[in-house]
Amino acid sequence: MDDVDDMGEVLAVVRDLLADARRTLESADARDEALGEYVQPKPILGIRRDATMRDLGRVWRLGVLLLGRREGLWATGAITRVTEPGRPQWQSNSAEIRRAYRAAANKGHFPSGETVNHGAVPIPLDETLAADTHGPLFIRDGVPVVRWSPTAGNDGAIPLQDYLADRVELLVHPPQGA
Repeated sequence: MDDVDDMGEVLAVVRDLLADARRTLESADARDEALGEYVQPKPILGIRRDATMRDLGRVWRLGVLLLGRREGLWATGAITRVTEPGRPQWQSNSAEIRRAYRAAANKGHFPSGETVNHGAVPIPLDETLAADTHGPLFIRDGVPVVRWSPTAGNDGAIPLQDYLADRVELLVHPPQGA
C-alpha cells in the first residue's frame, strides 16, 4: 500500500482492509470467540452481588486485535475459558483472579468451554487514531500499522495489510494440531 496523506483516505483504507478480512473469515467459517464485559454489580442494601460477564457479541482474535463479526475493532485484553470455577483455594492471587473471571463468565451464561475475551479496549476508527501512537493500531507516515507486541515499539510495527493477511491466513488455515 502506498503512503496516503489524507486522514480520511487512511481511515477508508483501514475500514476496507477490515471489511475484506471479515468477508474472508466469514466465508471460511473461521473460528470466532465471545466478547464479554466484566461487570461488578453495585451492592443492593449493602449486600454484595456476584460479578458477571455481559455478552457483547462475537469476534475473531487476530493476535493483538479483536475483529467484530459485524463491526468494531478492539485491542485484545484478557481471555478466559468458561469452566466450573471451583472453590477459592487462596494459593495465589493470580489464580484467584482467574477463578473469579471463570465464575463471572459462567454466571454470564456463556456455554461451557467457550473462550471469552474481556477487558478489550475499543479502537476508534476515526481521526483520534492518528493521535494515538501507544495502542496496537496507529498511523505512521500515512500508513496504518500494527504493533504486534507492547515491547515492539513503533519501529517493530508492521503494515496493517500484512498483519491482517498473516493473521487471517492462520485462522482460515490453522496449522495442523492447532
